[in-house]
Amino acid sequence: MPALPPPEVVRAAERARADLQKQVRELAPPPFALLELAMGSMVTQALYAAAELRVAEALVDGPRPIEEVAAEVGAHPEALGRVLRLLAANGVFERQQDGRWALTPMADALRADHPVTMRDLAVLMGHPTHWEDWNGFLDSVVTGEPSLLKRRGATAFEYLTQNPEYGAVFIGGMGNMSATETDPVVAAYDFSQFGTVLDFCGGNGGLLAGILKSAPGTRGILSDPRVAANGAAEHLAAQGVADRVDIADADLFDAVPTGADAYVLKHIVHDWPEEQALQILRNIRAAVQPGGKLLLVEMVVPEEGNEPHSGKLVDLWLLLLVGGKERTASQYADLVARAGFKLERVVETAGAVSIVEAVAV
Repeated sequence: MPALPPPEVVRAAERARADLQKQVRELAPPPFALLELAMGSMVTQALYAAAELRVAEALVDGPRPIEEVAAEVGAHPEALGRVLRLLAANGVFERQQDGRWALTPMADALRADHPVTMRDLAVLMGHPTHWEDWNGFLDSVVTGEPSLLKRRGATAFEYLTQNPEYGAVFIGGMGNMSATETDPVVAAYDFSQFGTVLDFCGGNGGLLAGILKSAPGTRGILSDPRVAANGAAEHLAAQGVADRVDIADADLFDAVPTGADAYVLKHIVHDWPEEQALQILRNIRAAVQPGGKLLLVEMVVPEEGNEPHSGKLVDLWLLLLVGGKERTASQYADLVARAGFKLERVVETAGAVSIVEAVAV
């Protein structure tokens, strides 16, 4: 993956984007600014269509007329041109003066083989099942409860297992997001201070591999019940760290393996309502020695202010699907304290996530 800019550069860019958005809203009459915001779902669907049809791949060798692109991807030329016209107005694709269509940096990220691809995420965000889920959002706002069980007769996790085709779409989209987070986390935190790091429910070991590559003297434990099915062994071997990793197949609410100096949980706690989140953290506390570290990799929402933040978006998705939530630093301090930890600091990264560092007391 290409090196990401340092956190201060990312935050400066976010502030500049927020300032620009504020200026646009202030210049436009409020009803029209609101209209533009309300119609954002149409941009999502245009991105979905371009991603599903693999338009970016059709343009990777250079600009082409819309007729050629449409013929390659199997679309109606005029209809596809209208889709690209909307996306170009948002910086995705570009219509050149000779009428040919070309990639822009954002359009390039729709390629499946781009080093930081967002294609699978664009497919997930526009997928019909994803949109069906959001039909229950108002009910979640009214009740404060996830609406999936009521609407589908299954929890989000059960539904993904029962519908493997959509499950693959969901996991692919989440994988796009996750891939952008490993390098920033590793760059922002010194993992070499630990003899052993345990990645709890760590999937295929992507984050753990990044940690171990950054800390050659550290060993790892990958604790996940899915390691036999998700290619973890192959991924760890490909990353050259398999000889430093022990595998444990403990499930989410099982007893947690002991013997680690630091326990990493990435996007685990935010998936669960308060009581289940506490149970997970108390299980971790039972495994870790006093003075051991708990490292939660999460989107930490700012305590105050009206600036854009990725956590504010994902927070509503969690409300809808699973009844979890993104938290502020003070909310994390309270949560970990009730589980037997003391919050030490929140480390920002160059990505959307931060590292909530706590110590076992």
